[in-house]
Amino acid sequence: MPTKSEALQFEAWAKTQVVQNDGWVRPKKNLTKLSELIELWQSHHGIQLRHTRTYSTLQRVCEALGNPVAEQLKSEHFAAYRSARLAEGVTPNTINREHAYLRAVFNELIRLGFWTESNPLARLRQFKIAERELSYLTDNQIGSLLAALAHRKDRDALLITKLCLASAARWNEGESLRISQLHSGMVHFTQTKTDKNRSIPIDDALADEIRDFYQAGNRDASGRIFKSSVGAFRMAVKEAGIELMQGQLTHVLRHTFASHFMMNGGNILALQKVLGHSSLQTTMIYAHLSPDHLLEARLLNPLSRLRPFVDRIP
Repeated sequence: MPTKSEALQFEAWAKTQVVQNDGWVRPKKNLTKLSELIELWQSHHGIQLRHTRTYSTLQRVCEALGNPVAEQLKSEHFAAYRSARLAEGVTPNTINREHAYLRAVFNELIRLGFWTESNPLARLRQFKIAERELSYLTDNQIGSLLAALAHRKDRDALLITKLCLASAARWNEGESLRISQLHSGMVHFTQTKTDKNRSIPIDDALADEIRDFYQAGNRDASGRIFKSSVGAFRMAVKEAGIELMQGQLTHVLRHTFASHFMMNGGNILALQKVLGHSSLQTTMIYAHLSPDHLLEARLLNPLSRLRPFVDRIP
């Protein structure tokens, strides 16, 4: 067995190694606060984003988490935070968005080299969201809505609605349209939600109607065609007796375009391009509306193939 003197000799040798070898030195703790990381992310990446609500959301989440030392933030801390948010009545969609924003902060700072630790939220799963029933306007409802809008003094809301129904535009894309974006038989949407430009063909009659409206109006030098009209749309929906799903208003127009496009035999890949979805999976929520969706289920099931035999059974 080692003697006491040998143990003392080893202790002395180990102490010299600690002094001489940096590898033996305990690394200093990283005391950077979460708020500091968010500011770093904002100055190097977030400032480039068009959607400024991301930064304000991150600041609010940071405050709710108690602005911890970033190195000490664990997935269970955010799990407790989101449980509290659920109890307050906040929707899982909103909480998932907060989760995605904060996770992206760490991912981006790792990519830029400002954060060398792991992402504390990387392995935390988001809430699974049940698919909601799609809500779209029928032909009769479209007619009633357009009639209600046509009776209003200002025609802005009517034309924006027509544009959305004809091109799958989001309301703010149509409302902020400039006359320079309407040419070559197409409407060219810029500054979209996904920051990707889309060019959608529209009917000549609608394009001429929008141009005539712009030329007859007293518009500013920016070339913007319409004024803010979401209130007029809301009133027209009410006057037309249309009941929409909770939380849905103008977006029903985009759902209506996509739903009728598929029901009329449109191609799902073409619809993806029109809607501007980066993933086909997002567009697939409309696939079941196609006339030939899963048609094989009716033609190739065993009961169908055995129909002559089955019909003879008393």
